[in-house]
Amino acid sequence: MSDSAAAVSAAGSDTIRFAHASERQFAQLLDFYGIAYEYEPRSFDLEWDRDGNATQRFTPDFYLPAYDLYIEITTLNQKLVTKKNRKVRRLRELYPGINCKIFYQRDYLSLVTKYGLEDVSG
Repeated sequence: MSDSAAAVSAAGSDTIRFAHASERQFAQLLDFYGIAYEYEPRSFDLEWDRDGNATQRFTPDFYLPAYDLYIEITTLNQKLVTKKNRKVRRLRELYPGINCKIFYQRDYLSLVTKYGLEDVSG
């Protein structure tokens, strides 16, 4: 873990600029339960050009060190997640030791309902 990722993890969700409100809510839930996380700590190269330069990368939203688990939150219309599913499949092929879970819109909405959070996914 890099020093900047450690600082982010220790600081909590109030100091992080999240790409989406659903990511902030997920981080607040992790904060509430005292689950350490890192936000977008690592990108994985998925495709390369002939010169060996990465042409496609995947950066999961969260890493939970205690569980050695990456989490990608997607609250997009389910018809639009095909590309993200493809990236996670490719990640698993190229990096078999990396554990990554996608939280789909239904998973996110279930958390929102279960924990009484406001749905700000859009």
